[in-house]
Amino acid sequence: MISATDLYHVLTAVVPLYVAMILAYGSVKWWKIFTPDQCSGINRFVALFAVPLLSFHFISTNDPYSMNFKFILADTVQKIIVLLLLAIWSKLSSSGSLEWSITLFSLSTLPNTLVMGIPLLKGMYGDYSGSLMVQIVVLQCIIWYTLMLFLFEYRGARMLIAEQFPDTAGSIISFKVDSDIISLDGKEPLQTEAEVGEDGKLHVTVRKSASSRSEIFSRRSHGPNSGVSLTPRPSNLTNCEIYSLQSSRNHTPRGSSFNHTDVFSMVNGKNMSNVSPRQSNFGNLGFDEENGVGVFGNVNRANGGPYPVPTTAGIFSPVSGAMRKANGAENGKDLHMFVWSSSASPVSEGGLHVFRGGDDLGGVHQKDYGEFGRDEFSFGNRPVTNGVENEGPVLSKLGSSSTTELNPKSVAQGEPKPTAMPPTSVMTRLILIMVWRKLIRNPNTYSSLIGLTWSLVSFRWHVEMPAIIARSIAILSDAGLGMAMFSLGLFMALQPRIIACGNTIATFAMGVRFLVGPAVMAAASMAVGLRGSLLHVAIVQAALPQGIVPFVFAKEYNVHPDILSTAVIFGMLVALPITLVYYILLGL
Repeated sequence: MISATDLYHVLTAVVPLYVAMILAYGSVKWWKIFTPDQCSGINRFVALFAVPLLSFHFISTNDPYSMNFKFILADTVQKIIVLLLLAIWSKLSSSGSLEWSITLFSLSTLPNTLVMGIPLLKGMYGDYSGSLMVQIVVLQCIIWYTLMLFLFEYRGARMLIAEQFPDTAGSIISFKVDSDIISLDGKEPLQTEAEVGEDGKLHVTVRKSASSRSEIFSRRSHGPNSGVSLTPRPSNLTNCEIYSLQSSRNHTPRGSSFNHTDVFSMVNGKNMSNVSPRQSNFGNLGFDEENGVGVFGNVNRANGGPYPVPTTAGIFSPVSGAMRKANGAENGKDLHMFVWSSSASPVSEGGLHVFRGGDDLGGVHQKDYGEFGRDEFSFGNRPVTNGVENEGPVLSKLGSSSTTELNPKSVAQGEPKPTAMPPTSVMTRLILIMVWRKLIRNPNTYSSLIGLTWSLVSFRWHVEMPAIIARSIAILSDAGLGMAMFSLGLFMALQPRIIACGNTIATFAMGVRFLVGPAVMAAASMAVGLRGSLLHVAIVQAALPQGIVPFVFAKEYNVHPDILSTAVIFGMLVALPITLVYYILLGL
């Protein structure tokens, strides 16, 4: 039976975390102490130093030789069950999609164990439960977050291939990705170059587009806030400019070296909507009169027959008066939170920030969910303005970098047109390369691996860390927990809405987070033989609020970021009473 003293111990462990969060919220929302620039600096400190050292401290001081393998097995079985159910649903159901499978997996299996779970479970069940939480943290950092990256990069690779090689993807036998490309998240335009080998197969090289490289050079030369306006370069196309649709403050016309002087007569008056920013050097420049977009010519097969041309290769836009606004980017606002960014943190005009990788410096919209699920909850297809239905959620306007569907449709036929993917080995190698590039730029990867290595050495041979090093780490790691909650409060204060995805979807997400996740964990725990307090710990940790790292992945890859944002913020607010209810019910 839970006594009043037990409840007091729990509140003593958890309430100070909420105090830090509320102080941060009030510092921005009520007292105007911190500006968005200052919030960005605080968040970056937390991302680079406080949280990695906090993770290192917990992992390095936990004895890996006394790990409870039954508890770890229960956690692993829970995630495998959810993955299998989502895979079957996505494969067999017409409403299933890869995006929703990723989101539901995050909601149901990846709680905020490091920041919220360790102090809360220690207050409820004692120090040994804190050791169990550290074991969960190790698995999350090394296995499950890596799996999430793999799924996101797989999605990005499928989108790139479907855009650039809708009819010839099955002939691709190799990918080479330039070293300056960190991710296939679609935040900046990429171009592909395909060569036909002697065997008639395609060898593809992926690199940043020329306009992207020019934009990066300009940013480095002038800075994102310099106010310097980039002047359009002259174009050989009559009254035409080629526009880069990558995320930037100003959608700058890009000059063209193509000598087709008669293109404007073909372009003028054509509909330019729903084109992809990814550009391809797939042969020579041609023009699609039906769609009004520039395309690249065919590469001949070994037997002399042509490959079908990709229809989203070049992007042209006539210039008439003021520059055309792409996707309402002038209203874009960037969001920030304390997760590792592989580049310097941007500061937007609107002052809303979220750390993520890449060089995107603006153009992130608050209408991420405008076309999917804000007002009407649905897993399935939704019609778009041109009358063509989308299978699964359309990649929305986040970052203004892609508006392509995951599964392209045949407009002429009105039916899904399946795109044959390259061989599994080719896709796997491509995805592993991109995941590796993401991981090696994440300080949490190093802190987890180094902490695990040190714990294996120190507890095996009873080696103590030198006091001068241990004390240096302790200073920052002790601040990590409070600073993480403080950073979360800053993030909450900078959001225009706590419930960003609409009430219906928010209710569904909270149900998955606080009901489905613990229910599956309870079934998995009992299946592997957990009983007593171990079973209680497993269920309560599954009912913790949403983890922050999955939200950052969702934001970076633009897969339901509003849902994960709501799950983090609103979930944190209701987490304490919900976990207390579980604690009391399990103690009866």
